[in-house]
Amino acid sequence: MESTKIISSIKSNIQQSIVGNDDVIDLLLISLFSGGHVLLEDVPGTGKTMLVKSLAASVNCNFKRIQFTPDLLPSDITGINFFNMKKSDFEFIKGPVFSNILLADEINRATPRTQSGLLECMEEKQATVDGTTYALPAPFMVVATQNPVENMGTFPLPEAQLDRFLIKTSLGYPDIEESVEILSRFGCESKVKSDAPAASAEDIAACAKELADIFVHKSLLGYICAVTEATRYAPGVILGASPRGAIALLKVAKGYALLTGRKYLLPDDVKKAAAPVLCHRLMLGNAEQLKKNAAENIVAAILEKVPVPTENTFDGLS
Repeated sequence: MESTKIISSIKSNIQQSIVGNDDVIDLLLISLFSGGHVLLEDVPGTGKTMLVKSLAASVNCNFKRIQFTPDLLPSDITGINFFNMKKSDFEFIKGPVFSNILLADEINRATPRTQSGLLECMEEKQATVDGTTYALPAPFMVVATQNPVENMGTFPLPEAQLDRFLIKTSLGYPDIEESVEILSRFGCESKVKSDAPAASAEDIAACAKELADIFVHKSLLGYICAVTEATRYAPGVILGASPRGAIALLKVAKGYALLTGRKYLLPDDVKKAAAPVLCHRLMLGNAEQLKKNAAENIVAAILEKVPVPTENTFDGLS
């Protein structure tokens, strides 16, 4: 099946349970195809958990969910070595991280010790337990959720862990028309549709290969580096995006090209990917933290200032 058909089928399945938020669905698919992870931050009741469950139901992959709480331990995520009395030997029992799509619900409610249990898993696609390293299945994607309110008893994610999320986004409140559709569709019962999956792990791998093969002109690589570099010296920013942020920006921009059916990258793809990729990677000063949408405004100002490659630079495109 072609990537455009795969993408269309998955989105159609998700939209049976999710009203609107097409841009967020696109970001989840891009992350899935590029092997990245997503952080969903929004107020309670906006459909964060249902969105992830709908994605998992639309893809024939293994799905696990962890409800993060203050008493959760790293071994509850990665697994433990259990002494089997019958065999008189230790046996490794895999934790929920050994899945294709992992929902880390309310990740900021767990202690930093437990949050750190995902660091190796997210970056290196492996888990080390008692000195033994186990490879995680492919594809592997973590989708974490957190609420920007109810800060009592929560532990904010450190910058090192935020940087491991390819994308940070939010669903936001629906408009009036979408609210009416939600009520008419789920007013009596709210659940994920149990239709057959629209894609398999092989389909995801095929889309991932197409994404990796998208042509990127050298001038656009320079543009991505210039945008990333500008975040490090922008007013009000203490710490800008790292080289990992530049790689993430390239991956998500290529994902937008894939969703439109193009086999080459355009500057507009980079601009569209900039906010969800870079905003959560900026460490802002105290004054900027008090401003609403400060990171988004900084990234928008950078995109206005950094020169965009012109058409005559794409001499190798044809």
